[in-house]
Amino acid sequence: MKQYKGYLIDLDGTLYRGDQVIPGALEFVKRLDEEQIPYLFLTNNSTRSPEQVAEKLRRFGFPAEAEQVYTSSLACARYLEEKEDVKSVYIVGEEGLYQAITQAGFVVTDDHPDAVVVGLDRDFTYEKMKKAFLGIQAGAELIGTNADRALPTEEGFWPGSGSLAMGIAAAAGVEPRFIGKPEPVIMRYALEKLGCQKDEVLVVGDNLQTDILAGVRGGMDTLLVYTGITTPEMAKCSEIQATYAVDRLTSWMK
Repeated sequence: MKQYKGYLIDLDGTLYRGDQVIPGALEFVKRLDEEQIPYLFLTNNSTRSPEQVAEKLRRFGFPAEAEQVYTSSLACARYLEEKEDVKSVYIVGEEGLYQAITQAGFVVTDDHPDAVVVGLDRDFTYEKMKKAFLGIQAGAELIGTNADRALPTEEGFWPGSGSLAMGIAAAAGVEPRFIGKPEPVIMRYALEKLGCQKDEVLVVGDNLQTDILAGVRGGMDTLLVYTGITTPEMAKCSEIQATYAVDRLTSWMK
Protein backbone atom coordinates (compact mmCIF):
# COMPACT_ATOMS: atom_id res chain seq x y z
CA MET A 1 0.00 0.00 0.00
CA LYS A 2 1.24 3.48 -0.85
CA GLN A 3 2.72 5.43 2.05
CA TYR A 4 1.39 8.98 2.23
CA LYS A 5 3.34 11.91 3.64
CA GLY A 6 0.27 13.95 4.60
CA TYR A 7 -3.48 13.67 5.19
CA LEU A 8 -6.42 16.04 4.68
CA ILE A 9 -9.18 14.83 6.98
CA ASP A 10 -12.88 15.74 7.00
CA LEU A 11 -14.66 16.12 10.34
CA ASP A 12 -18.42 15.55 10.58
CA GLY A 13 -19.27 12.04 9.43
CA THR A 14 -15.61 11.05 9.32
CA LEU A 15 -14.29 11.65 12.86
CA TYR A 16 -17.52 12.32 14.72
CA ARG A 17 -21.27 12.35 14.18
CA GLY A 18 -23.20 14.79 16.32
CA ASP A 19 -21.82 14.43 19.84
CA GLN A 20 -20.38 10.96 19.28
CA VAL A 21 -16.87 10.01 18.17
CA ILE A 22 -17.02 7.52 15.31
CA PRO A 23 -15.41 4.19 16.30
CA GLY A 24 -11.83 3.97 15.09
CA ALA A 25 -11.47 7.68 14.33
CA LEU A 26 -9.53 8.55 17.48
CA GLU A 27 -7.13 5.65 16.97
CA PHE A 28 -6.61 6.71 13.35
CA VAL A 29 -5.59 10.27 14.21
CA LYS A 30 -3.40 9.16 17.12
CA ARG A 31 -1.62 6.72 14.80
CA LEU A 32 -0.78 9.57 12.43
CA ASP A 33 0.66 11.45 15.40
CA GLU A 34 2.70 8.44 16.50
CA GLU A 35 4.12 8.04 13.00
CA GLN A 36 4.75 11.80 12.76
CA ILE A 37 2.67 12.12 9.59
CA PRO A 38 1.36 15.70 9.19
CA TYR A 39 -2.35 16.26 8.70
CA LEU A 40 -4.95 18.99 8.52
CA PHE A 41 -8.56 18.85 9.61
CA LEU A 42 -10.33 20.23 6.53
CA THR A 43 -13.86 21.57 6.94
CA ASN A 44 -16.43 23.57 4.99
CA ASN A 45 -17.80 24.92 8.28
CA SER A 46 -17.30 28.68 8.09
CA THR A 47 -18.97 29.59 11.38
CA ARG A 48 -16.18 28.57 13.76
CA SER A 49 -12.60 29.74 14.10
CA PRO A 50 -9.76 27.19 13.89
CA GLU A 51 -9.31 27.41 17.67
CA GLN A 52 -13.02 26.71 18.25
CA VAL A 53 -12.86 23.69 15.93
CA ALA A 54 -9.69 22.43 17.64
CA GLU A 55 -11.29 22.88 21.06
CA LYS A 56 -14.26 20.76 20.01
CA LEU A 57 -11.92 18.06 18.70
CA ARG A 58 -9.94 18.09 21.94
CA ARG A 59 -13.17 17.60 23.91
CA PHE A 60 -13.67 14.43 21.88
CA GLY A 61 -10.13 13.34 22.77
CA PHE A 62 -8.42 14.15 19.47
CA PRO A 63 -4.95 15.71 19.52
CA ALA A 64 -5.76 18.99 17.77
CA GLU A 65 -4.31 22.49 17.61
CA ALA A 66 -5.70 25.50 15.77
CA GLU A 67 -2.80 25.32 13.29
CA GLN A 68 -4.03 21.88 12.23
CA VAL A 69 -7.48 23.17 11.26
CA TYR A 70 -8.20 24.58 7.81
CA THR A 71 -11.66 26.02 7.20
CA SER A 72 -13.49 27.37 4.17
CA SER A 73 -13.27 30.79 5.86
CA LEU A 74 -9.46 30.64 5.87
CA ALA A 75 -9.53 29.56 2.23
CA CYS A 76 -11.75 32.54 1.35
CA ALA A 77 -9.32 34.90 3.07
CA ARG A 78 -6.44 33.29 1.18
CA TYR A 79 -8.34 33.68 -2.10
CA LEU A 80 -8.93 37.37 -1.38
CA GLU A 81 -5.22 37.84 -0.64
CA GLU A 82 -4.50 36.81 -4.22
CA LYS A 83 -6.80 39.56 -5.54
CA GLU A 84 -4.71 42.73 -5.63
CA ASP A 85 -7.76 44.92 -6.21
CA VAL A 86 -9.65 43.68 -3.13
CA LYS A 87 -9.17 45.77 0.02
CA SER A 88 -12.66 45.83 1.52
CA VAL A 89 -15.26 43.11 2.05
CA TYR A 90 -18.91 42.85 3.01
CA ILE A 91 -19.54 39.68 4.98
CA VAL A 92 -22.66 37.59 5.36
CA GLY A 93 -21.60 35.04 7.94
CA GLU A 94 -20.63 34.31 11.49
CA GLU A 95 -17.62 34.60 13.81
CA GLY A 96 -15.32 32.20 11.99
CA LEU A 97 -15.67 34.05 8.70
CA TYR A 98 -15.32 37.50 10.25
CA GLN A 99 -12.18 36.43 12.09
CA ALA A 100 -10.52 34.94 9.01
CA ILE A 101 -11.25 37.98 6.85
CA THR A 102 -10.24 40.63 9.39
CA GLN A 103 -7.08 38.82 10.49
CA ALA A 104 -6.02 38.76 6.84
CA GLY A 105 -6.12 42.56 6.93
CA PHE A 106 -9.29 43.35 5.01
CA VAL A 107 -11.66 46.16 5.93
CA VAL A 108 -15.22 44.98 6.58
CA THR A 109 -17.78 47.42 5.21
CA ASP A 110 -21.15 47.67 3.48
CA ASP A 111 -20.10 50.86 1.67
CA HIS A 112 -18.99 49.89 -1.86
CA PRO A 113 -17.02 46.77 -0.87
CA ASP A 114 -14.63 45.20 -3.37
CA ALA A 115 -16.00 41.73 -2.58
CA VAL A 116 -19.03 40.16 -0.92
CA VAL A 117 -18.29 36.93 0.95
CA VAL A 118 -21.19 34.69 1.99
CA GLY A 119 -20.97 31.87 4.51
CA LEU A 120 -23.49 30.22 6.78
CA ASP A 121 -25.38 32.90 8.71
CA ARG A 122 -28.02 31.70 11.13
CA ASP A 123 -29.10 35.31 11.69
CA PHE A 124 -29.55 36.03 7.98
CA THR A 125 -31.96 38.89 7.22
CA TYR A 126 -33.41 40.74 4.27
CA GLU A 127 -31.25 43.73 5.28
CA LYS A 128 -28.08 41.64 4.92
CA MET A 129 -29.26 40.35 1.56
CA LYS A 130 -29.97 43.90 0.41
CA LYS A 131 -26.51 45.13 1.40
CA ALA A 132 -24.87 42.21 -0.39
CA PHE A 133 -27.04 42.84 -3.45
CA LEU A 134 -26.13 46.54 -3.53
CA GLY A 135 -22.44 45.75 -3.20
CA ILE A 136 -22.58 43.33 -6.12
CA GLN A 137 -24.53 45.82 -8.22
CA ALA A 138 -21.72 48.31 -7.60
CA GLY A 139 -19.15 45.84 -8.91
CA ALA A 140 -18.17 43.60 -5.98
CA GLU A 141 -17.33 39.96 -6.69
CA LEU A 142 -19.64 37.43 -4.99
CA ILE A 143 -17.73 34.70 -3.16
CA GLY A 144 -19.31 31.78 -1.32
CA THR A 145 -17.50 29.80 1.36
CA ASN A 146 -19.02 26.59 0.00
CA ALA A 147 -21.84 25.43 -2.21
CA ASP A 148 -23.62 23.14 0.29
CA ARG A 149 -27.30 23.97 -0.06
CA ALA A 150 -28.27 21.96 3.01
CA LEU A 151 -26.51 20.76 6.12
CA PRO A 152 -27.42 17.79 8.31
CA THR A 153 -28.51 18.47 11.89
CA GLU A 154 -30.21 16.47 14.64
CA GLU A 155 -33.50 18.01 13.43
CA GLY A 156 -32.90 16.91 9.85
CA PHE A 157 -31.51 19.13 7.12
CA TRP A 158 -31.22 22.92 7.48
CA PRO A 159 -30.47 25.47 4.74
CA GLY A 160 -26.72 25.61 4.11
CA SER A 161 -24.46 28.50 3.21
CA GLY A 162 -24.76 27.63 -0.47
CA SER A 163 -28.49 28.37 -0.36
CA LEU A 164 -27.76 31.88 0.96
CA ALA A 165 -25.10 32.55 -1.66
CA MET A 166 -27.30 31.23 -4.47
CA GLY A 167 -30.23 33.35 -3.29
CA ILE A 168 -28.12 36.50 -3.38
CA ALA A 169 -26.67 35.44 -6.73
CA ALA A 170 -30.15 34.93 -8.19
CA ALA A 171 -31.23 38.39 -7.05
CA ALA A 172 -28.09 40.06 -8.41
CA GLY A 173 -27.96 38.06 -11.64
CA VAL A 174 -24.40 36.80 -11.11
CA GLU A 175 -22.62 33.50 -10.53
CA PRO A 176 -20.91 33.08 -7.15
CA ARG A 177 -17.31 31.92 -6.87
CA PHE A 178 -17.29 29.05 -4.39
CA ILE A 179 -14.10 28.25 -2.48
CA GLY A 180 -14.75 25.27 -0.18
CA LYS A 181 -15.00 21.57 -1.00
CA PRO A 182 -15.47 20.24 -3.67
CA GLU A 183 -13.69 23.16 -5.35
CA PRO A 184 -10.00 22.52 -6.07
CA VAL A 185 -8.98 25.96 -4.82
CA ILE A 186 -9.37 25.01 -1.15
CA MET A 187 -7.32 21.88 -1.78
CA ARG A 188 -4.51 23.95 -3.29
CA TYR A 189 -4.43 26.21 -0.25
CA ALA A 190 -4.59 23.23 2.14
CA LEU A 191 -1.63 21.60 0.39
CA GLU A 192 0.23 24.88 0.66
CA LYS A 193 -0.37 24.95 4.42
CA LEU A 194 0.42 21.25 4.86
CA GLY A 195 3.68 21.63 2.94
CA CYS A 196 3.19 18.56 0.77
CA GLN A 197 2.81 17.81 -2.93
CA LYS A 198 -0.55 16.56 -4.18
CA ASP A 199 0.78 13.09 -5.04
CA GLU A 200 1.99 12.69 -1.44
CA VAL A 201 -1.36 13.36 0.24
CA LEU A 202 -4.48 11.30 0.95
CA VAL A 203 -7.87 13.01 1.28
CA VAL A 204 -10.14 11.30 3.82
CA GLY A 205 -13.90 11.86 4.01
CA ASP A 206 -17.40 10.41 4.14
CA ASN A 207 -19.03 12.37 1.31
CA LEU A 208 -18.43 11.57 -2.35
CA GLN A 209 -19.95 14.87 -3.49
CA THR A 210 -17.68 17.09 -1.39
CA ASP A 211 -14.67 15.40 0.22
CA ILE A 212 -13.88 12.84 -2.45
CA LEU A 213 -14.75 15.06 -5.41
CA ALA A 214 -12.50 17.77 -3.96
CA GLY A 215 -9.63 15.30 -3.82
CA VAL A 216 -10.30 14.07 -7.35
CA ARG A 217 -10.45 17.61 -8.72
CA GLY A 218 -7.29 18.46 -6.81
CA GLY A 219 -5.40 15.52 -8.31
CA MET A 220 -5.05 13.62 -5.02
CA ASP A 221 -5.74 10.08 -3.89
CA THR A 222 -8.86 9.68 -1.77
CA LEU A 223 -10.16 7.45 1.01
CA LEU A 224 -13.95 7.15 1.37
CA VAL A 225 -15.12 5.97 4.78
CA TYR A 226 -18.67 4.62 5.09
CA THR A 227 -19.43 6.25 8.43
CA GLY A 228 -21.34 9.29 7.23
CA ILE A 229 -23.32 10.43 4.22
CA THR A 230 -22.20 8.11 1.42
CA THR A 231 -23.20 4.43 1.65
CA PRO A 232 -21.61 1.55 -0.30
CA GLU A 233 -24.75 1.38 -2.45
CA MET A 234 -24.50 5.08 -3.29
CA ALA A 235 -20.82 4.73 -4.12
CA LYS A 236 -21.46 1.90 -6.56
CA CYS A 237 -23.86 4.08 -8.56
CA SER A 238 -21.71 7.21 -8.56
CA GLU A 239 -19.48 8.51 -11.33
CA ILE A 240 -17.19 9.83 -8.59
CA GLN A 241 -14.88 7.06 -7.47
CA ALA A 242 -12.55 7.11 -4.48
CA THR A 243 -9.09 5.56 -4.68
CA TYR A 244 -9.90 3.50 -1.59
CA ALA A 245 -13.01 2.79 0.49
CA VAL A 246 -13.34 1.34 4.00
CA ASP A 247 -16.14 0.68 6.47
CA ARG A 248 -14.23 2.43 9.27
CA LEU A 249 -10.86 4.11 9.67
CA THR A 250 -9.40 1.26 11.72
CA SER A 251 -9.51 -0.83 8.54
CA TRP A 252 -7.11 1.63 6.90
CA MET A 253 -4.56 1.21 9.70
CA LYS A 254 -4.19 -2.55 9.28
